[in-house]
Amino acid sequence: MLKYEADIKADGNPVADRGESLAMMEPLLIGSESRHRAELGDLAVELAGKAAGFRRILPGGMLAALATLVRAMNCYYSNLIEGHDTHPVDIERALKKEFSSDSRQRNLQLEAKAHIEVQSWIDGGNLAGRAATREGIREIHRRFGELLPEALLRVEDPDTGEPVRVVPGGFRHRDVRVGRHVPVSPGAVPRFLTRFEQVYSASGRLETIIGAAAAHHRLLWIHPFVDGNGRVARLMSHAILLEALDTGGVWSVARGLARNVETYKKLLAACDLSRRNDLDGRGNLSEEALAEFSRFFLRTCLDQIAFMENLVQPERLRHRLLAWAAEEAALGLLPPRAGLVLEAILYRGELPRHDVPSLLNVGERQARRVIAALAGQEVLISAGPRSPLTLAFPARLAPRWLPGLFPEKPQP
Repeated sequence: MLKYEADIKADGNPVADRGESLAMMEPLLIGSESRHRAELGDLAVELAGKAAGFRRILPGGMLAALATLVRAMNCYYSNLIEGHDTHPVDIERALKKEFSSDSRQRNLQLEAKAHIEVQSWIDGGNLAGRAATREGIREIHRRFGELLPEALLRVEDPDTGEPVRVVPGGFRHRDVRVGRHVPVSPGAVPRFLTRFEQVYSASGRLETIIGAAAAHHRLLWIHPFVDGNGRVARLMSHAILLEALDTGGVWSVARGLARNVETYKKLLAACDLSRRNDLDGRGNLSEEALAEFSRFFLRTCLDQIAFMENLVQPERLRHRLLAWAAEEAALGLLPPRAGLVLEAILYRGELPRHDVPSLLNVGERQARRVIAALAGQEVLISAGPRSPLTLAFPARLAPRWLPGLFPEKPQP
């Protein structure tokens, strides 16, 4: 017996299924006959092209380093939507097991670390083909929850004030209310997720891109877990786009959603509403509202690709890297000409260690000093002592190297 099943049975509450019709969740997709379909199709095609184009301009050696930083950014913005502000610098410290002495801040660091680990697992391809499946969604929640401190697995019933424990991977076994929306009865959750999987896991590539926003909302509409549904939905969306668009994890829709959080939440709530009239589709829920959220979601994706593409334009990034290296050298924190190593890696993607002496016109000992100094600043990484050098993007340097990626951390 799985742990979450044992916990649910131990609770003793009956899991009621009121027999709601699966048709309550329709429409699940914006169909080909819809008047909204052409525009959404055009946005999806544009998104596929822009995502592929951005991926192509990135040197292979930069891809992994940028994805690592974007993971922290994605975590920051997704948690920010939930009202938890954990800066990427503090997230980076948590990954090094450097935790705050303040218990609340430490718990938020652990929460962020959990998010990073789950997204890293997703980015490694471990959810491929399963992002919109019932068990895939459950596994996202389980992996995230099992890494949380106990204090963050306790929520309060808004009506009764009763403490409720969140069971990692366990579907809710009580009724809930989200704003004005009352999700389906707890016993109906598995049925609705099975239907969810049938629709969103059996689509072609273009249909998957068009339907990503619909899947995002419909998962929140089902509200399968007591808590954590928003983060699970955003991680699921990340996984869907990662596979459908081959994003490489180098951009994130979460940043755009967080920067337009009021619109995001308003459009999600509108998707909960019933069909308005005969022109509003043929399902139980409003097709107009679902199409509007889909437009917003796809345009947000396009905006984030454009932002990241502009941010990492080689000439602009080169200027910022060299300016930083020159300042560090003037302060005696880097050897002179260390910036040339960063510049070479930026354009080549990686730099063999034996190329550094000739690049800098110095002996091997001095070359090792330059490499060690850059590694000490955490801007160079290598898989091993003989492996090529690649760039790293530490969160503390993001305001200088990649301005606008996330807010600068306030000074204490």
